[in-house]
Amino acid sequence: MPKAPAPAPERREGVRHGDAFFPVEKYSTVLSKKVPPLTVHWHEEAEWTLVTAGRGFYQIDLVEYPVCAGDLLLIPPLQLHAARCGPEDALETETFVFHLNFLGSNAADVCAARYLSPLARQELSVPCHLPPSHPAYPAMARLFERVSGLFAEKAPGYELSMKACLLEALAQLLPYSQRLPAAGAISQKLKQVLDYLSAHYTEDISVAQLAALCYFSEYHFMRFFKKHMNMTCVEYITTLRLEKAVEQLKTGEGTILDAALSAGFHNLAYFYKVFKRKYQMTPREFIRQLGEVP
Repeated sequence: MPKAPAPAPERREGVRHGDAFFPVEKYSTVLSKKVPPLTVHWHEEAEWTLVTAGRGFYQIDLVEYPVCAGDLLLIPPLQLHAARCGPEDALETETFVFHLNFLGSNAADVCAARYLSPLARQELSVPCHLPPSHPAYPAMARLFERVSGLFAEKAPGYELSMKACLLEALAQLLPYSQRLPAAGAISQKLKQVLDYLSAHYTEDISVAQLAALCYFSEYHFMRFFKKHMNMTCVEYITTLRLEKAVEQLKTGEGTILDAALSAGFHNLAYFYKVFKRKYQMTPREFIRQLGEVP
C-alpha cells in the first residue's frame, strides 16, 4: 500500500463484538455448499470455536487445519483466518469472540506483561487447533462448555465467571506456547493487500497496483498471492464483490442491478454468471429462497 491508511473495516472485520464494557459475543455458523465460506479476514479480538458438526478446514496464519466435530480452535488477535466446509460436508460451529482488554491485556500487572499483551501483539503463540488428542483438550472442552452455559443463562455475576474461564483457558495453553520474535512479514504483506482490496473493491484494480503494495514484481506477486490464498487475485476480488452483493440482496433494498453495481460489477450478465457458478443459483433464486426462510 502506498503507506497504508488504517486497515479497511471490511477485511479487518468491522463487526462490533459485544460492547465496550463487555466485549464478548457468541456466534453460531453453518457453512455448506450453498453458504459462502468465511474468506480470509482478521480483527483485534480472539476467537474460541467448537466444531459442533461436520468436517471442513480452517486456515489460521497461513496454515490449514482439517477439522471435524469436537475439535476446538483458538485464534489469537490480529491473525489472518478463514474457514470452509469439506466438499461433501457442512461445517457447524459455535464461536466466542472476545477482546483481550476484557481479560486485562492493557493493565499494568504481571499477567498483562508476560502473557496477555504478548499474545495481543503476536509475540506469544499458543496452539490454534485442539483435537481431542491434544493434552489440553479435556480441560479446554470443559471450560468451553462452562462459558457456553454462563453466556446462555446470564445469571448475576456471569461476566466475572466468564472472565475467569477465559483466563483459565489461556493458562491451560501456556505450557504449549512459544515466544515469537515479531509478526510474520508474509502475514503483514497479505494484510496490506486485503485491506487495500476491501477499501477499493468497487474500483478497477490492477495486479501492478497490488504488487506495488508489497514491493514485488507482478509475476512474483501473483505467485505469492496464489500460494498463500489458494486462489488467484482475480478470483479473490470476484469473491469479495459477490459477498458484498449478497449482503445487499439480503437487506431487500434495491434491485439486483443495484446490488451488482454497488459491489463493483458493471456487467449484469457477468454478475449472473459468476453468482450462479459460486452459489449454484441465480440472484433471483437467491432472493426467492430468502423469502422462504421463516
